[in-house]
Amino acid sequence: MNARPSERIEPVPLRDLTTLRVGGLPARMVAPGTERELVDAALGIWADDDDWMLLGGGSNTVAGDDGFDGTVIRLVTRGIEVLPADAPDRVRLRVQAGEPWDALVAYAVGRGWSGIEALSGIPGAAGAAPVQNIGAYGQELSASLVAIDFLDYESGEIQRMPAAALQLGYRTSVLKQGLRGVVLAIELDLHDTAAEASVLGAALGQPVAYEQLAGALGVQLGDRVPITQLRDTVLALRAAKGMVLDAADPDTASAGSFFTNPIVSENFARSLPDSAPRWPLEPDLPDRVIPLEHYAGVGPAPGADAARGVKLSAAWLIERAGISRGFRLPGSRAAISSKHTLALTNTGGATADEIAQLARFVQGRVAAEFGIILQPEPVLIGVTV
Repeated sequence: MNARPSERIEPVPLRDLTTLRVGGLPARMVAPGTERELVDAALGIWADDDDWMLLGGGSNTVAGDDGFDGTVIRLVTRGIEVLPADAPDRVRLRVQAGEPWDALVAYAVGRGWSGIEALSGIPGAAGAAPVQNIGAYGQELSASLVAIDFLDYESGEIQRMPAAALQLGYRTSVLKQGLRGVVLAIELDLHDTAAEASVLGAALGQPVAYEQLAGALGVQLGDRVPITQLRDTVLALRAAKGMVLDAADPDTASAGSFFTNPIVSENFARSLPDSAPRWPLEPDLPDRVIPLEHYAGVGPAPGADAARGVKLSAAWLIERAGISRGFRLPGSRAAISSKHTLALTNTGGATADEIAQLARFVQGRVAAEFGIILQPEPVLIGVTV
């Protein structure tokens, strides 16, 4: 392996590096400390045609019990750089891939920079954030992401990819769908509320865009509250669901939400009980270019050929399929969180196979009851769900 000795470390079991606490011992492991070292290590591993995987905070990874017969590249690079912004009330940040995500949010909130405050408490590294376009409580990374610096596996070249090229969608991107390489850094555009703070006495966050968050804050949708208050409230909401890492809370030994909220057609959504939560999505309208020789003076009705999807609540589907909080299969050490049915937890010593068995059982129950196959959100390495 061509990675330099200074970058190589003694492999440790992936159970020690992932929040779900499962996973065997990899064959090799590197932990480059700088962006340049990360590039060199990746290129060396690729030149050897070695199997490899990236590991940041380990919060979105489910690794198999048999280990990994390749090299784990740990993202441990750190650094937040303030770049020139496009306007006086904007802030541009370049963040190293290994920077812990919530530390970045705390850094921004502490300076009154809004745009990612509702993403407080999400574990993992900044470089993993664009892979699944992280989102919570009415905010998504896509609203603030400008670009990423990306080391492409195929070409071996570093390229700056604008956010538009990443095809960011609900918990997905081209990075998740098969574009191989390493995110070296992300670039964000945030709102600097310093001018507002001098008038209002406090830096305000972005308008509240999630009903549960608005209720917890005691405000209406669209209202703005002090950015620190919004962060504190989001952290409290996440903690109540076992979604903030806490060594004293066994429910946090999870990969967060294990299944994505399914998106179905409007016709299918209408077949569900009225009590089923649903959120209509705006359709992606294709560009319409009609050659002049074929133009008859009237264009197609807007949205006539665009199907509008409806997002459902995976947690609601799981509960209505008869799976309650705290459920576990007989003899298994994997369980549904006692706080939230969307999280699968390791109650102590669970194997990856036990997690996978529980996930498949949940999928089967929901499919039998509603005809919907829930899709896993974490990255699965050596595990089949």
